[in-house]
Amino acid sequence: MTAIADHPLRYPLTNELHARPFPTLGVPGTAVFIAIKPAENAAARDRAADFHHLTKLLDRHGVAHPPPGATHYFGRIGKYALKWESHTEFVTYTAFADGVSARSFDPADFEVFPADWLAEAPGMRITSALVRIDVLKEKEEVVRSLSDWFVPESLAASYVLDEAAVVAGDFRIDPAGHIRLAVFVAPGTGARRVGRIVQRMLEIETYKTMSMLGFARVREIGSRMGHIDRQLTDLMADMRDEEKSADLTLAGLLAVSAELENLGVQTSFRFGATSAYEAIVHQRIEVMRETRFDGRQTLNEFMMRRYDPAMRTVKASEARLKAMSDRAIRAGELLRTRVDVERSAQNQQLLESMNQRADMQLRLQKTVEGLSTVAISYYAVSLLSYVLYPLAEPIGVSRGMIMALVTLPVVGAVWWNVRRIHEKFH
Repeated sequence: MTAIADHPLRYPLTNELHARPFPTLGVPGTAVFIAIKPAENAAARDRAADFHHLTKLLDRHGVAHPPPGATHYFGRIGKYALKWESHTEFVTYTAFADGVSARSFDPADFEVFPADWLAEAPGMRITSALVRIDVLKEKEEVVRSLSDWFVPESLAASYVLDEAAVVAGDFRIDPAGHIRLAVFVAPGTGARRVGRIVQRMLEIETYKTMSMLGFARVREIGSRMGHIDRQLTDLMADMRDEEKSADLTLAGLLAVSAELENLGVQTSFRFGATSAYEAIVHQRIEVMRETRFDGRQTLNEFMMRRYDPAMRTVKASEARLKAMSDRAIRAGELLRTRVDVERSAQNQQLLESMNQRADMQLRLQKTVEGLSTVAISYYAVSLLSYVLYPLAEPIGVSRGMIMALVTLPVVGAVWWNVRRIHEKFH
């Protein structure tokens, strides 16, 4: 029996679903995380440069490289387990180690990523974090640790996954330049579940930061949008003023429409990415199944108070930009209709003027024809009279009589021939 051929992407697509498993982490433990993103045009970056940067780190530890074109990697470098992932706009490095430092959130933990290697990164740090994974002890001891490690008014802490752990963070950058996240794991919680909790906390931080790029973009274009909005309002007011030139107003509207279209092109990717990242943040929080710890705000409440207003601002700006573009299009269509009507009226006037000139030319032509008939007749009568004068004396008539006798036939003949010529060419 002949086997059916597989689609060339069948295995790669299926394997992609299983290619990035959650880490398996023991307690206590430490996670060191960094996300690197180019400042501009990150989605079209040279991914080979990201891969080369990873291999340079692996070479320092004598570790085998992943296959060319890989978008993820998991292996060991010294005492750390390294996880590398390539995303649409950024790459992430996470190093996991057993045990915790004597000093909480010790900046020395970040030395797993050498400074000179970081300096050569094909991009900039968008976020970095230190995660302390410890055993969940007495509530009072956890509360005391949270007070020592985090800024109270920003702190979010909650039980997650049916009280399998307590997660906490204030999402502030500490003096060493990192975000601090704490995970207190209840006894009996499996290593895979701990890995999922840590991974989701890091994803919340990463995608939160990435989505805030949309808010920064809104701030950047806010004044420009306000200026365009005022221009559009003024142009629409000019449409009601009959004294304003419709052509000039239309040119202004076309310029505004072009600027709005350009602004839409510049922001469409960032606004779309922000919406996607925001959805991931809320989805990651939702699957944590939070319950309140020590009366403190949960991650969801923190995001609702500090993060969601920024996302609503982005959505409002996106909607405002679309509404302005639609207004400009509608105004342009109305104004083009007005210009077409005015031009139709002008064309009608021009046609009437041309008809009047044609009538005048026709009357002038008829006048010229009449004068031509008289002039031709005069010369024809004169010439014919000179021919007939010698016959006047033999037949006993005067010269005046001969001229009178030939005048009427000659005039009639000339008139008839002029009419024939006119009818032939018209």
